[in-house]
Amino acid sequence: MDQSPASRPSAAEPALCILGDSGIRLFGKTLPERIAVQFARAGLAHRISVDEARSHAGAVIAVRADAVLDQPLVTGLLQKSNLVLLSSDTGVPVAAHVQAADLPAVQAAMLGNSVPSIPGVEARAPGQLDVAFWKALRKRETPYALVVTAPSAETIAWRMFMGTYKGATDLVTKHVWPRPAFLATTFLAARGVTPNMVTSVAAVATVAAFFLFLNGYFGWGLLAAWLMTFLDTVDGKLARTTLTSSKWGDVFDHGIDLVHPPFWYIAWALGLAAWGLALTDQMFWWVTAVILGGYVLQRVMEGISIKWLGLEIHIWRPIDTFFRQITARRNPNLILLSIGWLAGRPDWGLIAVAAWTAICLALHGLQLAQALAAKRAAGGKLTSWMART
Repeated sequence: MDQSPASRPSAAEPALCILGDSGIRLFGKTLPERIAVQFARAGLAHRISVDEARSHAGAVIAVRADAVLDQPLVTGLLQKSNLVLLSSDTGVPVAAHVQAADLPAVQAAMLGNSVPSIPGVEARAPGQLDVAFWKALRKRETPYALVVTAPSAETIAWRMFMGTYKGATDLVTKHVWPRPAFLATTFLAARGVTPNMVTSVAAVATVAAFFLFLNGYFGWGLLAAWLMTFLDTVDGKLARTTLTSSKWGDVFDHGIDLVHPPFWYIAWALGLAAWGLALTDQMFWWVTAVILGGYVLQRVMEGISIKWLGLEIHIWRPIDTFFRQITARRNPNLILLSIGWLAGRPDWGLIAVAAWTAICLALHGLQLAQALAAKRAAGGKLTSWMART
């Protein structure tokens, strides 16, 4: 009598077994290296060979050496036993979490590109698993499981790169930077450049933009500022694609992101004097107070949302995710400053940032009030629209 998947035994800590070999490199690592690092970072560092698997007592996670797996699938394989994972496009088996005794059948099926028939073991494609919502990246999409060949390597690399993007972000990051950032990330990864190196260059550009704004060199300052925002995209994508993200790198990157915008706006306001467009004392304090106060209060509201609502406000409803693209954060504000500079009125650009910040602050307040009311009505935490099936 066949056992159901839930009743079959499973070792608490399975071993990783990579089947075959592949010399194809994506973002600086061979495919087997990527698989090993992904599972090690997910908590599975115990790796065995096919020969060792024959005498292994317990569960084995087998992965084709020529496959790439999106990170949610790595976690899914660790959590769900008696599962054969099929590729996203062709439906051939790419990975499995089975008992060691079932490994020969799995290996034969993978070599023959056929779905194994093992009693009590399910075969599922990524879209059939409940792993579409990736909370860390604030997005919902079907994760990929793909077999890589030399002709398909570049296309798959692009898919992997786009898979590292957050679902809720600004319009420049979402629509302008992807292709150039992909080229930069691919180039840097192949040469061993680390994310922290990129973040260090971004930090230099951040300081340069501040002093250029302060002295009225708005064109050069905007060039440095936009370079910083581009590198801010690249360092995160480089960390995720090369599997080299770290706690220090996260603090370094996000610390710069959090601190620098207010200094840029103040420097811009002071630099207007070099253009003969200095704001009156009263206007200076009003503009800077609105921009800086709005910046701080919006961050506080986001913190309240995470603490009291259990999710980021930008992923509650589709309208909130769209609003994140244009809300008064650094990149949308840089667009306003750039338009003002191009029009020969950088003072108007700064005033536009202040006005947009005030409008967005009011909208964020409305969002938060609606979310708190919805939580009370629901009697518990809110659920992101991305997590709803």
